[in-house]
Amino acid sequence: MTDPRRITLTAPHGVEHAAALDATPHVVVVGGGIAGLAAATGLAERGVDVDVVEREPYLGGRVGGWTDTLDDGTPVAMNRGFHAFFRQYYNLRKLLRRIDAALSMLTPVEDYPLVDAHGRRDTFRGLPRTPPLNALAFAMRSPTFRLRDLVRLNARAAAPLAAVSVPDTYHRLDHVDAETFLRAINFPDAARHLAFEVFSRSFFAKPAELSAAELATMFHIYFLGSSEGLVFDVAAANFDVALWNPLRDYLESRGVRFHTGVAVTEVRAGSRFEVRCGSGDVLDADGVVLATDVGALQRIVANSPGLGDGLWRNRIDALRTAAPFVVQRLWLDRPVRPERAAFLGTGGLAPLDNVSVLERYEREAADWRTRTGGSVVELHAYAATAPHVEEQLVKRLHELYPETAEMRVVGERVLRRDDCPRFAPGDFAERPGVTTPHDGLVLAGDGVRIDLPVALMERAATTGWAAANQLLARFGIMGHTLHTVPTQGRSAVLRRLATSERRVSDERAG
Repeated sequence: MTDPRRITLTAPHGVEHAAALDATPHVVVVGGGIAGLAAATGLAERGVDVDVVEREPYLGGRVGGWTDTLDDGTPVAMNRGFHAFFRQYYNLRKLLRRIDAALSMLTPVEDYPLVDAHGRRDTFRGLPRTPPLNALAFAMRSPTFRLRDLVRLNARAAAPLAAVSVPDTYHRLDHVDAETFLRAINFPDAARHLAFEVFSRSFFAKPAELSAAELATMFHIYFLGSSEGLVFDVAAANFDVALWNPLRDYLESRGVRFHTGVAVTEVRAGSRFEVRCGSGDVLDADGVVLATDVGALQRIVANSPGLGDGLWRNRIDALRTAAPFVVQRLWLDRPVRPERAAFLGTGGLAPLDNVSVLERYEREAADWRTRTGGSVVELHAYAATAPHVEEQLVKRLHELYPETAEMRVVGERVLRRDDCPRFAPGDFAERPGVTTPHDGLVLAGDGVRIDLPVALMERAATTGWAAANQLLARFGIMGHTLHTVPTQGRSAVLRRLATSERRVSDERAG
């Protein structure tokens, strides 16, 4: 919260607490991930009666954590892989401050180097925080970006990267894929592998399958739109221990009831809502938040013929998931070399996208290191469509960290999932938003449209708070203030250049 240009979104007006109403509203939140937990927090803090129904036995959704057991019976921490908590994730951090105002459950990663197939290495350490100096300094010291590359850039075509305006950027660029856009601005291939594939693969997509508007917005969020810096924090313990169990305790102290390991099958809309569960339970509610992944949302809507109208149902049906991703976690009998980074991003080393050395930051892995003298290493493959990915990932690990080739794998867990929302060219216009045809039914999640510069975990948190605000306003209760990075580019000169570029493009199209 150090950027003086961050945007403040004022809370909706109303009474301060549901106790001032004649009757206490009851809301069912379907989904206990970041979006659902943010919505539940926003509602419960204003005195609304809340039930949270979560299909999995744990909270956190795709940032959930649980205890697993290795083949030898050793209990170990497990989750769906590395997540970066950037400093500009204002609304996610707002949620986490409910359990610790100092955010001591997070620990900083001071650098996350990027390396490509030729051994060229970029770093984020020591960069200035103020745009555009941060991006310029990164480019100028990068071995993949030379002065001649800067001269060759098509400044007019590249202007939208520095003059992002949400949602206008989506109207201008969502029909173009990220790879085509980067080629059009003459961005050098080598630098693209490191500087931009990191963003595209954060959406579990190859650049040719990612909307250029999403790429531009990500560039705005992390480089040119915010002065919060380019480094991030990570959870200091497994996600269940560090984040969600404490948040559950906080919410239960405010009367929230959790139903974990229970799937919602149908929602019926009438004078009130009926939320029907696979367990046979039926929860009556004045409002419903659907904060699920794409597949679960589609199943619930398909099983609820009276929900929404034809246009809205078609938009839900048209949602798609991104390519699968693989997380491979290895418990090794010896430590990796001490200079290995906590997190290493890769480019041009398919199928490997990054390597994490968990004992550098996660308490459970550090305990393993202390007890056994080994290491816990995690490999990620985003957009993992090729067969036998696990074998290829280990091969890449041995190439990057040769000492691991002689180590014995004490334990291994491999997760393959395909439940992340797709952000392909053309998806934005038909993506459903927080509101629905029913006043008391709202959506939340990282695949839900909200016309603000947010992405990934922050989009989930922001839509969760926004969903709560929508229902609170309906009940006549005061909402919650939100924050984002600036909603448009910080440079007036670059904004004018982008406007000029658009005018030229429109004239050519006409």
